Amino acid sequence: MSKQLLQKQADTIRFLAADMVQKANSGHPGAPMGMADIATVLSSHLNLNPANEKWLNRDRLVFSGGHATGLIYSLLHLWGYNVSLADMRNFRQFNSKTPGHPEFGHTHGIEITTGPLGQGIANAVGFAMASKYAQNTLGKEVINHNVYCLCGDGDLQEGISYEACATAGHLKLENLVIIYDSNNITIEGDTSIAWSENVKKRFQAIDFEVLEIDGHNFDQIDKAIITGKASNKPTLIIANTAIGKGAATLEGSHHTHGAPLGVDEIKASKIKAGFNPDEDFVVPYDIKGAFDKLMTGVDAEHEWNESLSAEAKAKIEELQNPNFDSIVYPEFEADTSVATRESNHKILNAIAKAIPGFMGGSADLAPSNKTELKGMGDFPNGRNIHFGIKEHAMAAMTNAMNLYGLYRVFSATFFVFSDYLKPSARIAALASIPQHFVWTHDSIGVGEDGPTHQPIEHLSQFRALPNFYTFRPADATENVESWKVALKMQAPTAFVCSRQGLAVLKDKREIGTVANGGYLLKKREDATVTIIASGSEVMLAMQTACNLEKDGIKANIVSVPCFDLLLEQDKEYIDSIIDPTTKVFAVEAARGLEYYRFADVVYGMDTFGASAPASELFKSFGFTIEALTEKIKNDL
Repeated sequence: MSKQLLQKQADTIRFLAADMVQKANSGHPGAPMGMADIATVLSSHLNLNPANEKWLNRDRLVFSGGHATGLIYSLLHLWGYNVSLADMRNFRQFNSKTPGHPEFGHTHGIEITTGPLGQGIANAVGFAMASKYAQNTLGKEVINHNVYCLCGDGDLQEGISYEACATAGHLKLENLVIIYDSNNITIEGDTSIAWSENVKKRFQAIDFEVLEIDGHNFDQIDKAIITGKASNKPTLIIANTAIGKGAATLEGSHHTHGAPLGVDEIKASKIKAGFNPDEDFVVPYDIKGAFDKLMTGVDAEHEWNESLSAEAKAKIEELQNPNFDSIVYPEFEADTSVATRESNHKILNAIAKAIPGFMGGSADLAPSNKTELKGMGDFPNGRNIHFGIKEHAMAAMTNAMNLYGLYRVFSATFFVFSDYLKPSARIAALASIPQHFVWTHDSIGVGEDGPTHQPIEHLSQFRALPNFYTFRPADATENVESWKVALKMQAPTAFVCSRQGLAVLKDKREIGTVANGGYLLKKREDATVTIIASGSEVMLAMQTACNLEKDGIKANIVSVPCFDLLLEQDKEYIDSIIDPTTKVFAVEAARGLEYYRFADVVYGMDTFGASAPASELFKSFGFTIEALTEKIKNDL
């Protein structure tokens, strides 16, 4: 391909991006203009099929710098995805296909919602992890695509990128190529005001192939990508670029990062490049043809499908369409005592036994989280993933693994450490990614480890997150029923499990099921009180109700394994389990403020916990039969 055509392709991207930002009067033209040369050459290496964005063996391209949407939408349009020039004119407007940052499931061709800087690097590592496992189980003749990630200075400054890339180096994810747009500019100015590390040495230290090039030299870009594809290690290409490349007077300026160039600057830039200054959103015919992926993509997918053996097709079909009804769940005897982390362990193994694409692991806490899949081997040849102590990257990598197209993947840690992965959990909710989060050691019941390890505000935090379903089962049986619901949801779910043993309740529900989020566990005629609880506090509520009855106070008990699902129920159902004629009390060994949605009085935690045996803590903070009985009697 001639240099002249490549230059015209790159300039077309530049001006589409600049026009989008100018039309919206909002956005980031600098990064798209700086990366246009890289994107042009990379495009020639990509195997994509816009006619089927879910083709399994397509290359994955992740834009970690999601603010560079001018580049992303330009490429999607030029490749033949369902992103029109009209959509690009509607950039950053309400209900448009071209929002300010790319959103999976909203815009055709977007592989994953990246959002905050650094997320996309971890997502790319997750895609590479999924493909490595697929290669090892299906064969390299079946899965042989590459994973590319475009990132910038901000992505590499975020800690999540180090966590994820260290994992990539450790696992030798050789089909991962990260292209670093090194323009030394962030919002506040030159990166040197806050950042001075040697990126090349950093990545060499974590066993990456590291190449450094002029990001505007087409030959160097092409050679580096070819080298990265052939490497037996993950590759980082450090591409030295000028932000706002091609801008008439602002090239290299941080002023191009997050603001429109201005009408006069764009016109002068187009004149300099030989484009008509009076036209906008222009794609010359020869340029559309040079980028278009429709014909080549359809042919590539057809050729791949024809190459698959009957056995490979059957395996892929089984992985893509898991039969969750085939799971034989463990059974638990009433009145025995089982920590929900223990029952969860048995449930995870039952799921893995029936579902070949089910896998996951912990942030170095499998013995405590009880997440080992027995006899399933270690990743990347087996299904036990050792993420290391990298909660944030773990969750982001797992988000991508769940979107790869073959697997259902869980991640696990202590509930209090969910703070370290909240941004990734939020992205999972925003993008409806069905990741399962396993969080154990759920309350002050953690005991002697003290307040640093006792989650207080965390349940409230995740219950407040839209499209995120937090299950806190009262016992082993509720845990089973919660998993039955969660596996069929197209949204992230969390299982908040106890360290301490919980009595297995008798399998009787007066009204409703776990699928309703809350149900009437025990109904008493002429009740004047309703007690609502979740997790370990359900048994406490049951025992307190028996104690109140001695004083002539009758109480109904409502178990709320998933507050988020309960909120989705209609008023008729809620009134059927929470009698509006009763006084409603909620009890939770956490903050619990969300229960005021239903309760008149909430007994929760007003402080952090303390270091002591769990039994002493429950007594000290008022979570005993006697204390709760007296509180309710006093508040009636």
